[in-house]
Amino acid sequence: MSGLEIERKFLVRKGNAYQRVAFSCSRIRQGYIPAEGATVRVRTRDDHAYLTIKSHSEDGGLSRNEFEKEITMDEANHLLRLCKGGVIDKCRYLVPSPDGLHTFEVDEFYGDNEGLVMAEVELADADEPFEKPDFIGEEVTGDRRFYNSHLLRYPFCLWRNTLPEAYR
Repeated sequence: MSGLEIERKFLVRKGNAYQRVAFSCSRIRQGYIPAEGATVRVRTRDDHAYLTIKSHSEDGGLSRNEFEKEITMDEANHLLRLCKGGVIDKCRYLVPSPDGLHTFEVDEFYGDNEGLVMAEVELADADEPFEKPDFIGEEVTGDRRFYNSHLLRYPFCLWRNTLPEAYR
């Protein structure tokens, strides 16, 4: 239920290479309940639902404390009504790293964030080495524009042209 989350975040180059090598795909809808000092997320993933609380990062977005609890779909649907700014809608593809030692979560966004594709890899240690698939591009760890909670307030459609063509 709890622990320290260490993750690195990357943009994904245009194309569907990640879909061809994914071993899993899930539809995710998530929203955020206003809270000071933390991020409170309600998420449905296929037929499961979760309530997650994440602390703010003190190391540029690389790590933060995370507490997650599975809840019922009925609870999630009620809590989603409390979320500010709407809901993030995306598909998550699970993709193995080339060496098979890590799994990248590749998120393909819909709605106002259509065209944005990002990948995250969770690590046991901030200095842990990992191998990236070829379609993984520029690192955006710590760049608030790419936080899901930020994408609700400032969706990708408003600033997509600030990124290189390979990522939009």
